[in-house]
Amino acid sequence: MTASAATEPASSATRRQRRRRPQDAGRGLISHADRNRPRVRWTLRVVQAVFLVGAVIVGLGPLLWTAKGAISPTQEMLQDPLRLWPSAPQWGTLASAWAELRVGHYLLNTVVLVAGSWLVQLTVATTGAFALSVLRPRYGRFVYAAVLATLFIPGTVSLVALYLTVLDLPVTGGSIANTPWAVWLPAGAHAFNVLIMKQFFDALPHELFEAAQVDGAGPVRLFWRIVMPMSRPILAVVSLLAIMSAWKEFLWPMIAIADTERQPLAVALPRLAEVAEQNQVIAGMFIATVPPLLLFLVFQRHIVRGIGFTGLKG
Repeated sequence: MTASAATEPASSATRRQRRRRPQDAGRGLISHADRNRPRVRWTLRVVQAVFLVGAVIVGLGPLLWTAKGAISPTQEMLQDPLRLWPSAPQWGTLASAWAELRVGHYLLNTVVLVAGSWLVQLTVATTGAFALSVLRPRYGRFVYAAVLATLFIPGTVSLVALYLTVLDLPVTGGSIANTPWAVWLPAGAHAFNVLIMKQFFDALPHELFEAAQVDGAGPVRLFWRIVMPMSRPILAVVSLLAIMSAWKEFLWPMIAIADTERQPLAVALPRLAEVAEQNQVIAGMFIATVPPLLLFLVFQRHIVRGIGFTGLKG
């Protein structure tokens, strides 16, 4: 009788806890009962709409202003820069900027530099994270600590040493200055990409790696046949970060590539702004923003998925 009497209160308490769990899970700053009130519900909707409109303005505002400036007359833009729409849109400004300022030529230079930087960063990040997370050598923690230590060094501090290294390579003694290699190779020293790639590899099931090694799979086969097919989301995230950082890079390409014919669009536009019309320069800026924006729209599903896996936050 005593055991049954003790079991009944315990079972009833368990049932009460189960009934409370859905209510507890929905608790926040505003209770569920308050949310059902018409005044509170409409206030929340208005606040959400205001925040949504504000986020859209902050996100699309600069892009829309650039598009408006690209088709606005220069004098009108200087006199009334906050005008929502030009009085006499000049739709031919984009074509004139493409032809007269040679935006297409500098855009091609940008694509070449970005593609090489993306490939080098992706190669270093995947192979480095694979060695540290999957192969796990004895000295791996020391290498990982050294990689993390580079995150605390500002990039501007190492510019002089990096430029001297590019001018006189340590082993060969040659020089890669004024060539795309001067931009491609330093891009690989990006510790943050290795960090998030290793974090993703750590979450993969290591039992699968051990089973593949038992079946005779070596490091190369393990890397290409198992790890890489499972890492498409994080590859999309690292690719986006690599492309965006290389696309907007200004200081190092200006230092490493002195030949104006080989410089990317981000370096060429400030120089062209001294001799060209302002609306043409803004048209070149608008053209430069379109490719990375389209890239994000195409691969946004993989990028958001990869950010969710890594826990990366803005």
